[in-house]
Amino acid sequence: MQYATQVQPISYLKANAAAVLARLSEQREPLLITQNGQAKAVLQDVASYEETQETLALLKILALGHQDAAAGKLKPLAEVEARLRARRSAA
Repeated sequence: MQYATQVQPISYLKANAAAVLARLSEQREPLLITQNGQAKAVLQDVASYEETQETLALLKILALGHQDAAAGKLKPLAEVEARLRARRSAA
C-alpha cells in the first residue's frame, strides 16, 4: 500500500479533525501524520484496526503451532479425534 497521498501535517489534523475522522471511516485507508516534516503517527479507523488485531492474533497462533511442531509437540490425529468424541459424549 502506498501512503504518499495519505500524508498530512499535524496542523491539518488539528484544524480538520472531524473531516479526517469521517474520511478514515469512509475510505478505510490509514493517514500518516507528520510533525516537523517527520512521520510521527498513523491514524486508522476502528474497523481496520480491529481487523489488523485479529489478523495478528491468527498469525501468532499459527507461529505458536509451528513452534510446537518444530519441538515435536504433536499428537496423532486418531488420539485427538478420540478425545474430542469423548468430550462431546460427556457434554
